[in-house]
Amino acid sequence: METNAAHEALLLDNQLCFALHSASLAMTKVYKPHLDRLGVTYPQYLALLVLWERDGITVSDIGERLFLDSGTLTPLLKRLEAQGLVDRSRDPQDERRVVIRLTDEGRALKQQAAGIPACILGAAGCSVDEIVKLAEEVKLLRQRLAGAL
Repeated sequence: METNAAHEALLLDNQLCFALHSASLAMTKVYKPHLDRLGVTYPQYLALLVLWERDGITVSDIGERLFLDSGTLTPLLKRLEAQGLVDRSRDPQDERRVVIRLTDEGRALKQQAAGIPACILGAAGCSVDEIVKLAEEVKLLRQRLAGAL
């Protein structure tokens, strides 16, 4: 016979995974109109954020930062290249490595994206301190979960 605790443990609204998943979906929806104006998808935006921090890095470096494998990243980066935002080239010292560099257009897009974080902060209705604390807690959760694998 099912106990009340077992029943409660399996309620959708009691699942941390669902809270994170549904919050992620809502966050992506808030980003969408801003990114549509830039002509990029949310995953492309994340890759651009990495490149705006450090240009001229390998696909594997980007993958490490975004927790994505090269099979997921390569098509995304090819689309950014087709849009004229990045250049992909083989590393002359190691032909197996592909280096990604922003084009002038890709660097200029950073200026257009500069207001997005403030818009997202406003939509979240949180203070900067609240967002920073929440992000730190989610990062800690990610680290703990990765350590359990």
